[in-house]
Amino acid sequence: MIKKEDVERLLSLRVDGNLYHRESQTLEFKEAFNFAGLAEYFRDFSAFANNKGGWLIFGVKDKPKRELIGLSAKSYDQIDKLDPEKISGFLLDLFAGNIQWEHEVFSINGQYFGVFYIQEAKIKPIICKKDEGDIKNGEIYFRYGGRTQKIQYPEFEAIINHRIERQNQQWIDLVSKIGKSGPQNAAILDLDKGAISKNDSQILVVDDELVRSINWIKEGTFSEKEGAPTLKLIGEVQPINTVEVVKKERVNRLKEYPLSAIELADKIKAKASINKNDIWRIINENHIKDNTDYSIYNFRNKSQEELYEQKGEIPKGVPSIYKETTVDYIIKIYNNEH
Repeated sequence: MIKKEDVERLLSLRVDGNLYHRESQTLEFKEAFNFAGLAEYFRDFSAFANNKGGWLIFGVKDKPKRELIGLSAKSYDQIDKLDPEKISGFLLDLFAGNIQWEHEVFSINGQYFGVFYIQEAKIKPIICKKDEGDIKNGEIYFRYGGRTQKIQYPEFEAIINHRIERQNQQWIDLVSKIGKSGPQNAAILDLDKGAISKNDSQILVVDDELVRSINWIKEGTFSEKEGAPTLKLIGEVQPINTVEVVKKERVNRLKEYPLSAIELADKIKAKASINKNDIWRIINENHIKDNTDYSIYNFRNKSQEELYEQKGEIPKGVPSIYKETTVDYIIKIYNNEH
């Protein structure tokens, strides 16, 4: 649910009357909404989904000065007539992958603004399946600073690595559950064939969510309709909710993230004429410290790390360390701004 206070924060003004926030990795401004521009908007949708999610706000003039102008009567009318089901259908037709989004129209200080929020995709990348305006078949879009463009190699590699890590973790979880029951008691449920392999074993290792979603029919309780799919239940089915702890080797963080903030700034200044204030601004506006593709917090002890994981709080004095690829990423954002 989009909250009005979040939109008011994004549209807050400086003392000089200019907008406090500028377009960034998670924010895009548009002056007017028009059905003719849907392909361009969808391009931004996919770019946000492939990164960390983001906001698309209509009724804001970005050049030459960022200024709140509100929606025209025509733009308001077109946004008001949006059919979410049709838009979601267009997105499914254009892109491989699921783009989750929502929209609202808010009245702020007597002006109306159309607001779209696009969630970060759970499974990336979102890939274009067909040509439509500026959208081209086979392309993958990504949000760089205040700009949507085709994805570059470092970000594409990071997405692929995340998918591999996610699959590996799923295998680890599954093997842990099998280890808890013992391989002699485990069976394989083939959802395509509807068959359980492993002789006559009565113990089935199934993910907890899958157990809750299956309709199990206990023998003798009622007569199923002819032709309806079913799994006959002999005995009782219980989800395995406790698993053995898998010991993981602690990653050498400094090997993957070798740069301190000062070292990062020095490397950037050696390759481009960017002052430190702009470097820190870009890091903050694009939430680079929270993006593990480029940076992580270098916790000094386990209690600091647990505080962050449980409450999202960063203890004072905890530094960030950065990957080498962050250097070129920040330079790219700066060049896009100028």
